[in-house]
Amino acid sequence: MSRFSLRRHEKIKKSIDFVAVYKKGARKESLHFKIAFLANGLPWSRLGITVSKKTGGSVQRNYIKRCLREYFRLHKLFLPAATDMVFTAKPGADHLKYTDMATEINTVFQIDDHNLNADA
Repeated sequence: MSRFSLRRHEKIKKSIDFVAVYKKGARKESLHFKIAFLANGLPWSRLGITVSKKTGGSVQRNYIKRCLREYFRLHKLFLPAATDMVFTAKPGADHLKYTDMATEINTVFQIDDHNLNADA
């Protein structure tokens, strides 16, 4: 398996895990996203995504989720290790292109895109 794949065990699926991250985790925020994260004690990080109906219709919500999964898949080596992260989209996120989303999230985590291209 490639280091850039998104495996099943890297996704948060249970409600109890989402609640734990929301209650105990630290938070960061950008213009279009809220990000809650909590150390998980596992050797890998996990991703959770919530997009409410306030953000848009099903097409827009699914677009945001696809973009966030793709971001996590490509950047997981540069994100905090052994951490559960829950991304919550705010209204207006449906108008972003993937590159704008990635730039915004890179700013939150202080990731330099120029270094990513050299490592890939």
